[in-house]
Amino acid sequence: MTDTRNIMKRPGGETPAPREERYRIPQVDICETEDSLILLADMPGVTEKGVDVSVDEDVLSITGHVSPPQEDSRPLYTEYEPLPFRRVFTLSQEIRRDGIEGKIANGVLRLTLPKAEEARVRKVPIKTQ
Repeated sequence: MTDTRNIMKRPGGETPAPREERYRIPQVDICETEDSLILLADMPGVTEKGVDVSVDEDVLSITGHVSPPQEDSRPLYTEYEPLPFRRVFTLSQEIRRDGIEGKIANGVLRLTLPKAEEARVRKVPIKTQ
């Protein structure tokens, strides 16, 4: 479910949710290697201290908080609202939960989701007779 402004609204209504309930949905790319899935989430302005990744059973949750600039000025006009980022995925049994690793650099979160041994591609040796 996405909104043209990329923020969540109350179900069934056009009125935006209160500020603490609204969030941005980060754009995500998922790539596959032989041993893992690589998830790249765009979260501009989020630093290592502002990102939270958790796994609860089959649910992978990503949250990123953006801090507004701490300046001695008041905004006269703004187009960017520093809303938190949030995205949730359901993991299959083919992902090893204990081996998930993450890094964030330049506003891009990179999660490595290792495949379980039985989900990895195996090469079948062929013998001659």
